[in-house]
Amino acid sequence: MTLKITWKTIMPGCYKTETPIAESRKKPVLKQGSFQRLSLSDLSNPGSPLSVDDISNSLIGSNLYTFTLAELREITHNFSPSNLLGEGGFGPVYKGFIDEKLRPKLKAQPVAVKLLDLDGLQGHREWLAEIIFLGQLRHPHLVKLIGYCCEDEHRLLIYEYMARGSLENQLFRRYSAALPWSARMKILFGAAKGLAFLHEGDKPVIYRDFKASNILLDPDYTAKLSDFGLAKDGPEGDETHVSTRIMGTHGYAAPEYIMTGHLTTMSDVYSFGVVLLEVISGKRSMDKTRPSREQNLVEWARPMLKDPRKLDRVIDSRLEGLFSTKGAQKAAELAYKCLSHQAKARPAMSDVVKILEPLQDFDDTVISPFVYVVPAEGEVGDESESEKDISHQEIKERDDGQQNRPAWRHRIKLPLSLVAYSESALYKKFRHELNTQTYQ
Repeated sequence: MTLKITWKTIMPGCYKTETPIAESRKKPVLKQGSFQRLSLSDLSNPGSPLSVDDISNSLIGSNLYTFTLAELREITHNFSPSNLLGEGGFGPVYKGFIDEKLRPKLKAQPVAVKLLDLDGLQGHREWLAEIIFLGQLRHPHLVKLIGYCCEDEHRLLIYEYMARGSLENQLFRRYSAALPWSARMKILFGAAKGLAFLHEGDKPVIYRDFKASNILLDPDYTAKLSDFGLAKDGPEGDETHVSTRIMGTHGYAAPEYIMTGHLTTMSDVYSFGVVLLEVISGKRSMDKTRPSREQNLVEWARPMLKDPRKLDRVIDSRLEGLFSTKGAQKAAELAYKCLSHQAKARPAMSDVVKILEPLQDFDDTVISPFVYVVPAEGEVGDESESEKDISHQEIKERDDGQQNRPAWRHRIKLPLSLVAYSESALYKKFRHELNTQTYQ
């Protein structure tokens, strides 16, 4: 007799919300590749050799909790707008708080509650994909799924709360200090390790939606991948790719995936290259407000990544020179390789991790030339001779033997008598001195 697997057997309590799941059998969560991971394809195969107990252990045994809709309303203050953290393709995300009053032995902590938008583009399958993948996979650079809710047509997911929000918010926010170079490298390193973990299991996972908004950050800028709704099980055995309908975000998808629908781990590597370029440049992958030639960041910037003389045109000017020249060149070279139009020419994510690791040691320091700024009239006082004896700009050599980048500005006050206010004033001053010398 063939055992038919239904959603009710997979998600106990999902269709009966009166009795939430009691604390389930605790099964140690092992790293990717060390246990037989349940995949989405297993669920769609009626002849699957997996028993109901195997499925229950894979999902419910992975420390997942089932919550009722009423409980989630309570912890988010009825999904109050004041608790709204943001909104994505799945739906709105609200901040809440859980503790052992809600479930015995439940750690007291803030959480993010993601609510499926019933009128949105995603649905039950994306909700289920999040549970299948994040319910089984545990890694320091994957966001932790705490539980879920399935009640009538409602679908919700409960995650650990990430205090600094997304990389997108940190990188592109206005009216605030630029994200430091060292923090950018740390974020990329963590995200790369998360992707490498997904790719290297016995059942590889293709993330398919790697972008800045899906990289969440804790208070220490530790990066964690979130939003697995579009993730796919990768090719196995002799298979070279997975054929699927084209989904993802414009500006991040690999060109071969867009053209053929063939999905591989190298598709994720390309998307990583796009995010790496965004981090280096401080610019979005697609931006119609920029000049026409620069609207597509990859097309505009990639040709310049291999030329150190042109790299200053790409690097985020808001950093004001506070980055390592050598580190920036290494990061640019890596982005160039990840963005290759030939999938086979791109590095594996394990190699990307190895390249990024030494870049964590470069400091955000720079020795730069001075640019003199005119003080206000009332700020001029008596200056010492040493303050007046400033004759030229000096470009020093860095310890690593490379010449420093030019023209990053530092402010210094000069007396008004040493300042030329404009080109015309400078011309008049020199002409007067020249005429005086001629008639003497």
